[in-house]
Amino acid sequence: MFHARLFGETAKFRSRHFQPLRSPLDEVPIFGAQEELSSTYLDGRPDVDRPLTVQFCANDATELLQAATYVQPFCDAIDLNLGCPQGIAKKGNYGAFLQEDWDLVCKLISTLDKGLDVPVTAKIRILETKEKTLAYAKRILESGASILTVHGRQRDQKGHKTGLADWSVIRYLRDNLPPDTVLFANGNILRSDDIDRCLTATGADGVMSAEGNLYDPTIFADHPPESKDDRAYWQGRDGRGGYRMDFVFRRYLSIIYKYVLESQEPNRTPLFSPSTIVPHTDSDSDSSDCTLDEQPPTKRQKQEQKGKDARSEKCTEANLTAMQPHLFHLLRPLVSVHTEVRDALARSRAGDMAAFENVLTLTEEAVKQGLIEYKTNPEKYEESSVDQQPNNSTEIEDITDYESSLRAVQSCKRPWWVCQPYVRPLPQEAFAKGSMTLSKKEKKRLAKEEPNTVDSPSTKRMEPAIRLDQDIRDGLDKGEAASPAMVCG
Repeated sequence: MFHARLFGETAKFRSRHFQPLRSPLDEVPIFGAQEELSSTYLDGRPDVDRPLTVQFCANDATELLQAATYVQPFCDAIDLNLGCPQGIAKKGNYGAFLQEDWDLVCKLISTLDKGLDVPVTAKIRILETKEKTLAYAKRILESGASILTVHGRQRDQKGHKTGLADWSVIRYLRDNLPPDTVLFANGNILRSDDIDRCLTATGADGVMSAEGNLYDPTIFADHPPESKDDRAYWQGRDGRGGYRMDFVFRRYLSIIYKYVLESQEPNRTPLFSPSTIVPHTDSDSDSSDCTLDEQPPTKRQKQEQKGKDARSEKCTEANLTAMQPHLFHLLRPLVSVHTEVRDALARSRAGDMAAFENVLTLTEEAVKQGLIEYKTNPEKYEESSVDQQPNNSTEIEDITDYESSLRAVQSCKRPWWVCQPYVRPLPQEAFAKGSMTLSKKEKKRLAKEEPNTVDSPSTKRMEPAIRLDQDIRDGLDKGEAASPAMVCG
């Protein structure tokens, strides 16, 4: 998602983050003939990147329209994000923090609807009641939105307080909006099986996924047929499986080489297949390129590398700068076991493909070791994937099976070499486990409202509070925090 004012005013920002042509977008593009679109480079490229919707956040209709005119020749729709709950959105007064100003929201949408040649869509969060959410949705649709995406969480549901999305509110909108309304649902999409469940429960026309797609890029991919290649898709004895991380990692690099770098990727040997395990040979021990015992650099090597980094020009290519955070999301379960992969990825810099190739090599060897270990002792992984119970389960016994994230963990958990979602604990569980505590401000407020519940979470929603340190302890990287230019909702 792009910040409309920065995108419209700053040519450098446009060129860095949106690359439909090989030349920078210094001016609003004007195409007199469709043939000229054949020169597209990456974003909006007809053969690989359509349909494409470009999303902006904004609080000024003129700035929003100016930004949208730069991208409309290369996309199929413009979306207004009205769902971002981050602190940066509150500070900048956009995203979900416009939901109290319905007149401004309607002005933003109607300005785009009248000034553009492509459809306008919008994404919102649910409000305090389903009736108020319905009224809000109607105003947005009446202003010119062609598609409405509804995130089934309220604005304060983020971080440790994310909780569950309420699909029943989306169903209420489906039943009470005009039948021809195109409605997308968002929230609680952790795995591919959740897509059909969501469509059935909400009656929506489509499903969006944000965080789930980051951790498992195969969430919208079909399962391979029974005669599958186990080099791509792994399946255990219990029938639980998923796409292998080394396979997806390779595919990711292949896309970078083909479309971004426009160069030939290195020759690769086939990935390890668990069905072709061979006895150990001396040649295996000589494979220094695949060893996991990577030695830490010496002080001199660090100084030399520091000098090289200082002399080298910093890479600002958006597709390359995004590689490291993308891979940290993808490899999250793996790097918690194989810290040498984590360390190698942390040292990788944007544009240094040799460094990422090294991370891929380490990942492939780690997956190979995991598959061999599973073949030897499958019970180890099957027991850790199901029937997990917390040590202090009695403290959260009042949480129903549906509400507890334990159920989600049990259904989504896979061995660490398989792509899988990240399941956050619910607020009640976070309180019970001690990973989340009330701030002094919240305790003071609760002491006035409910004297006996100062040390326990209220059934009412708490005021939003910044918990960066807790998010980091829970596994989030500082780099995952929203930036002023590109935020999420």
